[in-house]
Amino acid sequence: MSILHLTIGSQIPDGLFDGAVARILELQQDDGSIPWYDGGVFDPWNHTEAAMGLDVMGERDAAVRAYQHLADIQLEDGSWWMEMGSAVPLDEDEQRYTGEDEQEKKYERDTNSAAYIATGIWHHYLLTNDLDFLRHFWPTIEAAFGFVVSHQSEHGDIRWASRDTDAPDDALITASSSIHKSLEHAAHIAATLGYAELAATWIASREALGEALRTKPHRFDRTWAPKDNFSMDWYYPVLGGAFTGDAALARIASRWDDFVQDGVGCRCVIDQPWVTVAESAELCLALLGAGDRKRAEQMLSWQHQHRDESGAYWMGMQTEVGKPWPAEKPAWTAGAVILATDAVTQTTPAANALIDHSPPELSGIDATQQRQRLNKR
Repeated sequence: MSILHLTIGSQIPDGLFDGAVARILELQQDDGSIPWYDGGVFDPWNHTEAAMGLDVMGERDAAVRAYQHLADIQLEDGSWWMEMGSAVPLDEDEQRYTGEDEQEKKYERDTNSAAYIATGIWHHYLLTNDLDFLRHFWPTIEAAFGFVVSHQSEHGDIRWASRDTDAPDDALITASSSIHKSLEHAAHIAATLGYAELAATWIASREALGEALRTKPHRFDRTWAPKDNFSMDWYYPVLGGAFTGDAALARIASRWDDFVQDGVGCRCVIDQPWVTVAESAELCLALLGAGDRKRAEQMLSWQHQHRDESGAYWMGMQTEVGKPWPAEKPAWTAGAVILATDAVTQTTPAANALIDHSPPELSGIDATQQRQRLNKR
């Protein structure tokens, strides 16, 4: 596949994502769920990313079924079970991941996975301007963020998993950065539906989390080794809007040479010759949010070469041997590339959902006062 350079106003070319959309629809189950890939696990975050990709490409019914599935399986406390499985082959001699035995899967209730539904629901509203859709999913959103915010410490960080499990009491930079973005979208939903005080509470929670990400590194990775060898810990605070403007550009510049392979994309892990398409697409979005459109367009242009003959996107490329590895085409990868392409080309009304970091403007509500109340809860 040749490199395709898209720019603002160029629109998504007809047929570009036929294979990617077909791949997501192929993976979507009768109940609306979208697993990672064939035989792969299900988690609400990646499910939502794939649903947003479908929505951009006009697959409204499939996207709504995906969101309805989340509403249908939400737990009473507002969270979801997520399956935690291997994302790569268990045996490097095997090119395809065939799944784990059921008893080997681990299940967790993850605050980041609970929060991301707000991004998907707000994205759909921006595409459709459908208030009834927002109203329908409001109870799901309200419950989800009751769960998320209840896991925020007085320092602003948000515990990565439910307190009533054996999960370590700790916070993750990447997950927290994603929650930071989802809190923004949840606040937009609340404000649009007239729940201004709740919107202000979530904005206050977002501000406290952003401050922790910027100024309290000691609140993250307290009980395990730092994850700064993963590229997501580098660019996600920018992607999620915790770092903006000059601070965002400085953060991107600080490790660009560590993670970016010219002409190919962004590595997942610093010490492995493995460029992953989803991380590269997300880095494109982070660059757009930081105002670096030139490099965002370039990063996106490198990703279209990582497709199979049908047009579906591989998970990643092992650059030392020049071959896709593993031989998987995840639904979330397709979704990430579609979302990045929409943001670059500005094709749909939701093109800025992941790159504009402005919370809703609320009149008559003091966000500082709401934050003080939050800290006293």
